[in-house]
Amino acid sequence: MRAPTSACFGAIIAVTLVILQFSTSVAGQAKQSTAAPVPAQILTAKKVFICNGGGDEMAENDPIFSGGPDRAYNEFYAGVKSWNRFEIVDSPSAADLLLLVRQEVLTVSLGGKAGASDTPLFHLEIRDPRTNALLWGFHVHGEFGLGQGNSDRNFDQAVDRLLNDLRTLGAGQPGPSAAARP
Repeated sequence: MRAPTSACFGAIIAVTLVILQFSTSVAGQAKQSTAAPVPAQILTAKKVFICNGGGDEMAENDPIFSGGPDRAYNEFYAGVKSWNRFEIVDSPSAADLLLLVRQEVLTVSLGGKAGASDTPLFHLEIRDPRTNALLWGFHVHGEFGLGQGNSDRNFDQAVDRLLNDLRTLGAGQPGPSAAARP
């Protein structure tokens, strides 16, 4: 068996450079791609049914937020109604979209002696009423405040963010990911 010649090494280097250049070009094109489209069903919907996915309370006799477990649903419903973009129908079968809103308290273990931390999390799921397929979703992390008034203000802001995300999406612009927000 003969030792490789400098011509072989030159060819190997040339092929390697071509592969690297192609890889860099493909990676650059992937970064420049546009956002994935918003499902047409969301953009063309006229009628929605708003579903109450429920809400968590830390303690019934000492709630962190006022308004009870239906508060997120009630505020979201009122916000969609005042927007005048959709007709709110009273049956899922009459809707073009299902909007499921819920609020929960997420408990995160901090490990060891640090204990746990509770944080409010607000969800909006946009579903197809015929198949129940999830078309889009938003998750907004809220904050508890110091005192009832601050907690309630933070609650309102979180629901407003869900409404703003829906308005932006309805305009055909997915906007920044709610999950990426603080």
